[in-house]
Amino acid sequence: VEKRKQRIEKIAKSGDKDARAELPLLERIIEGLGEAKPVRAQGLNEDELEMIKELTLLTAKPSLFVANVSEDEVADYSANEHVKRVEEYAKNEGAGIVVVSARIESEIAELSDEESAAFLEDLGLEESGLTKLIKASYALLGLINYFTAGEMEARAWTIVNGTKAPQAAGKIHSDIEKGFIRAEIVSFDDLQACGSQNAAKEKGLVRLEGKEYVMKDGDVTHFRFNV
Repeated sequence: VEKRKQRIEKIAKSGDKDARAELPLLERIIEGLGEAKPVRAQGLNEDELEMIKELTLLTAKPSLFVANVSEDEVADYSANEHVKRVEEYAKNEGAGIVVVSARIESEIAELSDEESAAFLEDLGLEESGLTKLIKASYALLGLINYFTAGEMEARAWTIVNGTKAPQAAGKIHSDIEKGFIRAEIVSFDDLQACGSQNAAKEKGLVRLEGKEYVMKDGDVTHFRFNV
């Protein structure tokens, strides 16, 4: 950052407006880092973050803390002082936190889906620590999944939250985005409840969406296109 500041100072002296705008930002970042304050906790807005994007500062990246607790505490860790300290530290850094039990996760890894579901229920847990970690990571990065399914396979596609249907189709193939007509969509929860695509259609749960549709997490999608 200091080297960048020195270069910007030279450019600013020539009257460059962008350099003059960036210089005080770099000075503020350097001051914050000198106080052991990560960039992500310095209150930078989107424009300021974009201004320093090419610096790829490590402490500007989103962060997530994972706290490991015993099997007895994973369902209720409210009395764990260590977790409280991590929560406070994460809050001060503008970071998230997920609490897991590594021992439970290692046991789940050796079980079938049915066995792990029963095991979690006995522990009073709705989902595994790994699932919580994946969800928290996706939320932190602003990502969602949509699904495509056919006779041979079903696939999940990761996109940025806020992506419109044509651009989401482009994740599969650029030709689908170019020739996009519309998307046939049903939510995963509705599809699971109905049991099949046809049953969901009979209940009016399958929608036809156009180019302006913003994809939602869990959309099960069939893209119609022509090239």
